[in-house]
Amino acid sequence: MIGGSNREIALFFGKVFGVFVIWYLFYELWLLPDGRLDEFLSVNIVGVSAGILSVAGFDVFQTFRTLGIDGTPGLMIVDGCNGLEAIGLFIGFVVAYPGSMVKRILFIPAGILAIYLLNIFRIVTLTVLQSWAPQFFDFAHDYSTSAIFYLAIFGMWVIWANYGGEPEPQVPSGAVPAAG
Repeated sequence: MIGGSNREIALFFGKVFGVFVIWYLFYELWLLPDGRLDEFLSVNIVGVSAGILSVAGFDVFQTFRTLGIDGTPGLMIVDGCNGLEAIGLFIGFVVAYPGSMVKRILFIPAGILAIYLLNIFRIVTLTVLQSWAPQFFDFAHDYSTSAIFYLAIFGMWVIWANYGGEPEPQVPSGAVPAAG
């Protein structure tokens, strides 16, 4: 599709939009009200981030979804900050782009892991920033960390499009595919 026709490009973005709408509705109507997946992921991110900060020599505190370095108010990992929305966007891009189902089944979990690890890095960085340079925290939280997420998702989609995605075979109109 890279360099494809306007129709192919419109179809791709239509698929991305459709998958994202389905994900959004699934998340908003079922996952978010249920709360267990968000809670599990947020608490897990707090625990892993606290472990990394402790190993790095910081005196940390953690309570359920809250993590901080002693002397700071800490960060609360709320729904929407745990990476689930970014995961939905990533899956939408990969599902929408043509390619091998086997490669897709392998690539999606690898991308989810990458987003999870990036979010851990983000939370650790924001926690340290809150302690060392609190005047930059709001800017970093609101802009730079979001930009990093979206750039990473775009980068993974580019990898998928170039190495994982395979154009589906085009059958000329009127032609009958050969039985194999």
